[in-house]
Amino acid sequence: MDLLRRTAIQEDMVQYDLFLVQPNLSDTLADELCLQHLVEEILAKVAPLLMQYIWQQQPFNLKYHTEKGGVPAHIGGSTVFGDSVEDEWFIVYLLLQITQAFPELAARLEDNDGEFLLIEAADHLPKWLNPESSENRVFLHRGELYILPCPSRSGDVGLPRDAVPNVTHALALLSSHTQACLASPKIRTALGKRLEGYPEKIQANLHHAHCFLPAGIATVLAQRPDLVAPAVSAFYLRDPVDLQACRTFRTFPADTRVLTSVTFTRCLYAQMQQQHFTPDRRSGFTLPARSHPQYRAHELGMKLAHGFEILCSKCRQPSLVPDAPISCNPLWKGFLNSLKKNGYFRVSHYSAFNRKGDCLYFSTMCYVNISGAKDEELDSDDLDDDDDDDDDDDDGVKGPTGPLGVGPEALEGLKKYMAEMDHELMGTNIGQSFNQQDTSKAGPGKEDLLGEDDEEIQPLNIDLNLVTNLLESLSSQAGLAGPASNLLQSLGIHLPPNTDRS
Repeated sequence: MDLLRRTAIQEDMVQYDLFLVQPNLSDTLADELCLQHLVEEILAKVAPLLMQYIWQQQPFNLKYHTEKGGVPAHIGGSTVFGDSVEDEWFIVYLLLQITQAFPELAARLEDNDGEFLLIEAADHLPKWLNPESSENRVFLHRGELYILPCPSRSGDVGLPRDAVPNVTHALALLSSHTQACLASPKIRTALGKRLEGYPEKIQANLHHAHCFLPAGIATVLAQRPDLVAPAVSAFYLRDPVDLQACRTFRTFPADTRVLTSVTFTRCLYAQMQQQHFTPDRRSGFTLPARSHPQYRAHELGMKLAHGFEILCSKCRQPSLVPDAPISCNPLWKGFLNSLKKNGYFRVSHYSAFNRKGDCLYFSTMCYVNISGAKDEELDSDDLDDDDDDDDDDDDGVKGPTGPLGVGPEALEGLKKYMAEMDHELMGTNIGQSFNQQDTSKAGPGKEDLLGEDDEEIQPLNIDLNLVTNLLESLSSQAGLAGPASNLLQSLGIHLPPNTDRS
């Protein structure tokens, strides 16, 4: 098997292809129409089997593939079967039924292990057949397993052991010497034993259990019993972010629970049973005592309901208009409404802060206020010096209405808002958590310049605050990995261990 092709197949996935044994090389359009028509006929043929089957992750599927890389046009697909290996072998059974009903087709399938059909019959394989010599030699045709032989003497039908035929050459040999390519009875018997019991095995692989489910989920499963698989997968692979949606159960409230029968596969049921889970008290799901005769129905229904709620939380409602702006997205509208509801836009002049210069002004105002400045000291002239050099380059930075294009009314609104913030921060110790520069050397007589009610504003020592906070964070890590050590190491700074026990 080609190594590049093998690495392209992910784990827990089976890939299958159906080729015309006798393609019309002179009329590729006719082959294309024939294959596309066969897709519809094949799916109609196996529909009775597919309707009653519950897939672990992905269903059996077929579509037309054009000629590419020396591989002739064909129909095929791939299925991720996850933890349910029976899905993979059910596909083998389907392909045997398809090639028996459509003898003009030959099927080839493989997974990340390669030709897994040969693995099942490993005890009966000829010595010359190994993973390296099996590429493009193994096919399902007319409901049987075919292996292109290796001639033991001159004149025999087959291909040399070290020869790697392309698909076209292999199909031509299979078509011209069909009987000679038929696998040995022992190999075919080993494969038949693995597939023994189908199609009755489909029903034998199902498990029916009673569950207390919200009425909405019971209605959905009555119409689409196959949806139990993605719900179980969502619960089985849940993470803390997924469980946030299960705190309130907006889609399937717990107070609508009814007793219903749910159909699982054995694999899905085992995944649910082995999970130990306690629901959030806010979810509304309460479990009876373990000795209660219906405890298992309550527990299983609770887990399944969590899976469906997680699935619904991951659904996205796209905009009806393609390439629509973000403002048309319903998720954005909901986010914007939540900001308005929580008073984020309490000052009407906030609409002026969308420009870069305005955001810089707003950030500066916030910094000065949090540092302890008074409203009357927030003069707009403090920012004029920094903007004089940019007047010629950026007309939007300073306009006739004031610095940064903000009018007097906007400044008054900002000052009022900042005064409210200062009033709220006065009752906290946030100002005392910063180290300030020592300005005691400013000289005598400075205190006389201040009024009795005025307080000198001490500038912050940015470097000292930064180093102090970093050292405190490192000390709290107690020698373990943490944000402070990771940040310093990314900058190439490696501090020695702290030997001061004081």
